[in-house]
Amino acid sequence: MGKVKIDPIVFWSSLIVIVAATLLLVLNRESAEPVLNNLMTSITFKLDWAFQLLTAGLFVLLVWLIFGKYGNVKLGEGKPEFSNFSWGSMLFCAGMGTSIMFWSIMEPIYYYTGPPFGIKPNSAEAAEWAVAYGMFHWGISAWSLYALPTVTIAYSFFVKKHASLKISTACRGVLGKHADGWAGKVIDILVIWSLVGGLGTSLGLGVPMISAVIGEILGLKQSLMLSVIIIAIWTVIYCSSAYMGLYKGIRKLSDINVYLALALAIFVLLAGPTLFILSYFTNSFGMMLQNIVKMSFYTDPISKGGFPQAWTVFYWAWFAATAPFMGLFVARISKGRTIRELISYVLLWGSLGSWLYFAVFGGYAMHLQLNDILPISQILEDKGGPAAIVEVLKTLPLSKLVIIFFVVLGFIFLATSLDSATYILSAIATKELVGQQEPARWHRLLWGGILAVMAVALLMIGGLKVIQTSSVIVSVPVILIYLLLTVSLLKWLKQDYGTPTSSGEDINLEKKQDKAC
Repeated sequence: MGKVKIDPIVFWSSLIVIVAATLLLVLNRESAEPVLNNLMTSITFKLDWAFQLLTAGLFVLLVWLIFGKYGNVKLGEGKPEFSNFSWGSMLFCAGMGTSIMFWSIMEPIYYYTGPPFGIKPNSAEAAEWAVAYGMFHWGISAWSLYALPTVTIAYSFFVKKHASLKISTACRGVLGKHADGWAGKVIDILVIWSLVGGLGTSLGLGVPMISAVIGEILGLKQSLMLSVIIIAIWTVIYCSSAYMGLYKGIRKLSDINVYLALALAIFVLLAGPTLFILSYFTNSFGMMLQNIVKMSFYTDPISKGGFPQAWTVFYWAWFAATAPFMGLFVARISKGRTIRELISYVLLWGSLGSWLYFAVFGGYAMHLQLNDILPISQILEDKGGPAAIVEVLKTLPLSKLVIIFFVVLGFIFLATSLDSATYILSAIATKELVGQQEPARWHRLLWGGILAVMAVALLMIGGLKVIQTSSVIVSVPVILIYLLLTVSLLKWLKQDYGTPTSSGEDINLEKKQDKAC
């Protein structure tokens, strides 16, 4: 098997775009930030309907694929490469990172003090919605945005035998030969930028949070040097994991991460107000299920309070921007699974992990707030989210050990996202990958170094928020990519297996699977 080669056009164009954009932000931060923020506000208010309909429509399509005839289509020959646990661990860790650690604690507090539907802030009704809305934002709807690209890319890679982990290749069912032309190159460059922007959001949350917690342990104030050291440690971890590859590095780190995440959640559940957390979760889960349609289409066009645009639409745009990366990574590790199995596991594994963290950490934070044990909302307003996280952790038994454990988990959580991202960035900029080939090791390390240098540069100018904003802006053309991926998948399925009949007649999958391969 020959050596893998980079795609020079995608590689160099992406590199130039990222470096140029970073330099422009460094040199013009004061003028660029308000322009980008205004643009993001305009997008979330004017395209709220588009993101809401996209997310709901994807869920309907995925349910149809699960229960329809195409659900039995197998993605590649042989047995799955990874156990269900390792597979679920990798997809959850790649999708969540440190974001779930931050928002599972802070998001319910935001909703308590700034609730939806015109509810009075800091009221009992606001408290009832606090965890329910967080579970909605990080549940099945969010993972639907990840699942559709995953299915199309996996079908392209394992069934159609296109030896390339690129979004442009997965759109070949629609684009045809143009997937290899300038249109395909633009799509791949756009995907790389959206991925970098999405990582900026993770770093923008993760670095300050871990910096604050480490500062509490060592008695240090937050500083640029401390943040740079944190980024350097993260870089060593995720570059080492990416260097060892998918089978020896990323899989093992993800397994460890899930064990640690479960251990921390179980400790907080048992050490905290266990019965309240369980009761509050049950109530919140019921409210979410009862009102999921209302929340899915809520745009508040009359009162224009801005809640759905600031939260729901922002989340759907952020997840959409990182969805191509998730699709590429999860598709790569899903050989041997059926379409039904792939979609079901992505939706359920991701949602259950998110719900667990919101139930435990969101419930614990709300317990502290509602019983006047800790004024989290006031700390959040006065000192910011990272400081509030530290104060919440300090209320737990064995708080010093918990804080240290939290730091270790935070490092590994973000590292599992970044090593997956580094792997996929190098895969997109690689011409083709045959069988179990992986991107060149030097290529993976190069992208790891680029991400680290970019993070430090933006941190020095306080520009991580700008790159977060740009990830949402990039999500607008990603809506078109979703349409291309959807049409491409349906076209391939119809060509390879015919149109499913409504009379209950089964498709001869095994026979047609061989033909498709």
